[in-house]
Amino acid sequence: MIAIVFALLAAVTFGGMSVAVRRGLGEGGAATSTLATLLPAFVIAAVASTIRHDYGGAWKFFLAGLIAPGLSQVIFTRAIKEAGAARVSVVAGTAPFSAVIVALVFLHEPFRVPVIIGGVVIVLGGLLLAAEKGRPGHVKTIGLFLGVLATTLFAIRDNLVRAIHAGASPETASVAILFAGVLVSSLWARQVPTRVEFRRMAPAGILFGLSYLALFEAYFHGRVEVVSPLTATESLWAVWFTSMFLGKSEHVGRRVLIGALFVVAGGALIGIYR
Repeated sequence: MIAIVFALLAAVTFGGMSVAVRRGLGEGGAATSTLATLLPAFVIAAVASTIRHDYGGAWKFFLAGLIAPGLSQVIFTRAIKEAGAARVSVVAGTAPFSAVIVALVFLHEPFRVPVIIGGVVIVLGGLLLAAEKGRPGHVKTIGLFLGVLATTLFAIRDNLVRAIHAGASPETASVAILFAGVLVSSLWARQVPTRVEFRRMAPAGILFGLSYLALFEAYFHGRVEVVSPLTATESLWAVWFTSMFLGKSEHVGRRVLIGALFVVAGGALIGIYR
């Protein structure tokens, strides 16, 4: 039950984070906006880590964090800026499929028919999104491409964390990974975000920090086949939050919703049978 609650919390907060990023983005660059997001997220994880004072193995998570959110989060933020929160979140929901591809190629995991079917369903959802007719003017193809790139980095990170998580606490994993993200985004931005950027991105940062704590708490208390399908619902939450808070500006239509449903269904199959 603990794993289920935290997995759903991770999905809700990550979906909300995407929408909060979209609302917070102003004229500033993606790198400084990302840094303004990751700093409050890191503070939340750092405070949470003082509960157990267990930092054993933190360096392994730090290395994973250099990939995501280190490299990935600036790309993800830019993707949202170029294509909107709903569509990029649907793309991000394909992470289970990307993780399976990485595992098959590099970790030599065995083929399983339900996993392959799940991958096909996810691809169909992606094709629905890519072939969207009457796409709004603010949705640029480069944004969807960047979303795919960020998702691939998420998948690589997830496989690494899956391999190294034994013996560490969720707070340790979160604070080490987010610290790596802060470091990489600082080097990328090369300047401190303005007060306006911090104020705008603070809600996204808070949600991001909570999502990481919830995600690792779920994985450390439950099996992957239980947690993964539930966290995959982040795409649906992002689409719903987009409709609620961004309204007509994102033009979320039936095709986007159906694509999100396909992606979540495929992710559930992969999570259950992987």
